[in-house]
Amino acid sequence: MALDIVRLLELTSWRAFDVADTGQVLAGSDESGSTQLVELADGRRTPLTALPGAVTGRYLPGERAVIVQHDTDGDERGQLSLLRLDKPLLRPAQLRDLEPLVRDPDQVHRLLDVLPGRIVYSTNRRNGIDFDVVIRSAVTGEEQVVYDRGGMVMEAAAAPDSHYLALTVPADRPMSDRLIVVNTLPMTEADHVLPLTRRDEPARHFQIDWLPDDSGLIVSTDADRDRTGIARIDPRTGARRWLVTSDEHDLTGWLSPDGSTLLVQANEDGASRLTLHDAATGHLMRVVRLPADGWCAFPLPTPVWSPDSRFVALSFSAPTVPGDVLLVDAATGEYESLTDSAAQLDGQRPVEPTAHRVPTRDDEQLPCAVYCPEAADPELAGSAVLIIHGGPESQAVRSFNPIVQALVAQGHTVLVPNVRGSTGYGKRWYSADDGRKRLESVADLGDLHDWLPTIGLDRKRAALWGGSYGGYMVLAGLAFQPERWAAGVDIVGISSLVTFLENTAAYRRAHREREYGSLAADAGFLREASPLTRVAAIAAPLFVLHGANDPRVPLSEAEQIAAAVRAKGLECELLVYGDEGHGLAKRTNRLDAYPRALAFLARHLRS
Repeated sequence: MALDIVRLLELTSWRAFDVADTGQVLAGSDESGSTQLVELADGRRTPLTALPGAVTGRYLPGERAVIVQHDTDGDERGQLSLLRLDKPLLRPAQLRDLEPLVRDPDQVHRLLDVLPGRIVYSTNRRNGIDFDVVIRSAVTGEEQVVYDRGGMVMEAAAAPDSHYLALTVPADRPMSDRLIVVNTLPMTEADHVLPLTRRDEPARHFQIDWLPDDSGLIVSTDADRDRTGIARIDPRTGARRWLVTSDEHDLTGWLSPDGSTLLVQANEDGASRLTLHDAATGHLMRVVRLPADGWCAFPLPTPVWSPDSRFVALSFSAPTVPGDVLLVDAATGEYESLTDSAAQLDGQRPVEPTAHRVPTRDDEQLPCAVYCPEAADPELAGSAVLIIHGGPESQAVRSFNPIVQALVAQGHTVLVPNVRGSTGYGKRWYSADDGRKRLESVADLGDLHDWLPTIGLDRKRAALWGGSYGGYMVLAGLAFQPERWAAGVDIVGISSLVTFLENTAAYRRAHREREYGSLAADAGFLREASPLTRVAAIAAPLFVLHGANDPRVPLSEAEQIAAAVRAKGLECELLVYGDEGHGLAKRTNRLDAYPRALAFLARHLRS
């Protein structure tokens, strides 16, 4: 049976959220149509939740209970509930079966960490913009606000004795943040909060872990480097000692709870290479063998250690693997696959990409994966579809993408670039589109278009596809390079940087102005760089998808570009889904939208 879009969208993928000492894994499965919690243990799969939308979760340490994070129809206003597992479930839990922990549907709450009997979460309930950090008892409901100094808290990790909390908040520079340690038993206002990094330091700090005795923090960072590495940081002085670094690849590290071992991921052009290192010295101990050339976490959640440091649970995907849960034995580096998503392909093998470096107008080398059809509709042979990832602080990695595979099965050659602004290639590359350099990433699309004939493709039959910031890139390509593109598919994209910042959620505006520029200081440039400003130049047909509850890119962004394109007499189809947010999380909606988008492209790219 040939792969088609319906079959591809119906494939079940798995991801790992948490793992217990016993080897039980709290997993996510989208078999029901949206990601729900399932427990994997001893070869059994026990469905835990059946909520209307996608959920995530963590085990509550020391108890047979799960903290469930959920929202309503993709509105991203996360709510936190408790699901007890000490008695057998007669059926997967619905919302009425969960014990409310943090419920305020008008505000955003995000689970940051779990402790015995307690949770650590962030909330913007104080003013709707800034995120405070709260420690809450899962038993009594007593809460303690431990950080309220403003900003969008990105990560937080509690020290083993719970007296300290390490967290990151946005710094002044784009794609940078401050590392802060909070004394959770405040003595005086002066020593309650200790910043370890400067507001103006152009550096990322992420994946924070405490050493068991609170003597140090293990952090992935690119402070004073182009590539991220793993460092030990003194939580009292901020002094940094590098443990594992590379001049060629971005590295991320996860410390085992006992403080002995580091799991290190090297990002090799969007493929994961995993190794285990001595956490005291950084010395290599063993290599983790993965099932294929793929990516661990697609995109979330990240690898997680069991409390006893014996196992690491991974979310793994590859171009030929929809998504599986792997359990790695830290003592040997060997893995056990707890799921087998590729079995659903019934022997059919999706196409794997080839890696390329595309020369640009300014002598850069633009990373690009190319997926070529093996056999297809001859009328589509030679056509090209460029898929641009969102973010822009993100990366197209070697994971399974049903849209890519469906387009290739139709007969298109699919290019998946990492234009400037993408992560995974060092600080210089992800900073190359900041602020008033925004249109440099759009110009990369022109370089890709110029390169098409070198791999036998027809430049007159090339289209753009992208979501979120990738949707902005689609619209910008059509508006700024109208002679190059034959069609575009925009999914939850930004049509005007000005109206986007004016209308996005207040907490997101404060965060995103660092990357795009501020309404106060940069309104002229933001207007100039907006596709809506140049809509008169658009000459290609457009297909637009959007969720009505999108808190990031408001629906008005889709409505205004669709109206402007239609006013020109061009074809523009707009599909809006009332139970979706920033993207299509529900399979029923994807099955409605994506076949129509593929049919749209096939119609406009036939020879």
